[in-house]
Amino acid sequence: MRLPVTAPARLLMTADAVGGVWTYVLDLAHGLVPHGVQTTIVVLGPEPSPAQLARARAVPGLAVLVTGLPLDWAVTSPRDVEETSHALASLAARLEPDLVQVNSAPLASTGVFRAPLVVACHSCVTTWWRAVKGAREMPPEFRWRAELTARALERADALLAPSASFAVATTEAYGLPQWPRVAHNGRAPLAHVTTEQAPAGYVMTAGRLWDEGKNVAQLDRVAARLGAPIIAAGPLSGPNGAVARFERLCTPGALSPNDVAALLIERPVFVSTSCYEPFGLAVLEAAQAGCALVLSDIPTFRELWNGVAAFVQPDDDDALARTLRGLLGDTAQRLRLGAAARERARRYSIPAMVKATLSAWGFPSAVAPTSGAESAA
Repeated sequence: MRLPVTAPARLLMTADAVGGVWTYVLDLAHGLVPHGVQTTIVVLGPEPSPAQLARARAVPGLAVLVTGLPLDWAVTSPRDVEETSHALASLAARLEPDLVQVNSAPLASTGVFRAPLVVACHSCVTTWWRAVKGAREMPPEFRWRAELTARALERADALLAPSASFAVATTEAYGLPQWPRVAHNGRAPLAHVTTEQAPAGYVMTAGRLWDEGKNVAQLDRVAARLGAPIIAAGPLSGPNGAVARFERLCTPGALSPNDVAALLIERPVFVSTSCYEPFGLAVLEAAQAGCALVLSDIPTFRELWNGVAAFVQPDDDDALARTLRGLLGDTAQRLRLGAAARERARRYSIPAMVKATLSAWGFPSAVAPTSGAESAA
């Protein structure tokens, strides 16, 4: 065990430009600047867009290395992942960071990292399969991914999870001797939020629409029963070849953060029907805007939003349609839930995320956060 890190002046982190990890690493890197930490982001998979790179350039001292290395969850061979892990270790040896944090566990499965190694558990195949497919046995292409994940978790000097619920799921899935430390994701509040205008008369969701774990098909099924449009923002195809098609949703595609924010500040009813969600950044952004939340009744959402959102079972179409219709027709209830969600969202700030992360690294200026077990109790 090579932690604690007493002065991590140079941090090396992995990222991809496909989903929420990109947002996470930029927010964390920005929040670490006042603590004297300079970050280098190693990008795997598709190149970041010009808008993504522009946001990265706004982080003082941040370096972005676009490697062209494949995404570990989009390849079809364990050798590809192992070679990527070795390539990352070689890169780290050249750059000599004080700390390495990989944001996808298999990337730490085989490479030998000289610096202390942190694995941030944002998602994994075993927990995804259990939540989305139930108790059915995983196919071979999932089993080798799970084996690489287990190997990485065992080799890490520290493990992080974005919620206590996901720390529990990860511990149970891999039989870990102790829970990952919990550092809830955080976001900066949206600008230009106003509560003077009435909430918009539509429903919205956002995320990787191609991901079966998002369960957007349920929302598509109930759309015809609402009498109001449903905007589903996000990509319909993924780098792993998955493609989603919907008949009744308005799907504008992957929107820029500014375009998403422009919709959220109109305060539509925001819905997430996910059956698998380690945290849910889109829900946090909607809560910051004061949207009334309708969420699937899964452990993560209960942990984060219990008491300030309406909950429905992921497979109960009637309850989902009934809840959405009820909120669309009840402005007072929408305003109450939106205000409560906005107040709860204050807990999930970038400074809070940074403090918990520094504590997990053993950084002396950080105050130890509540343990995963205590948070889930």
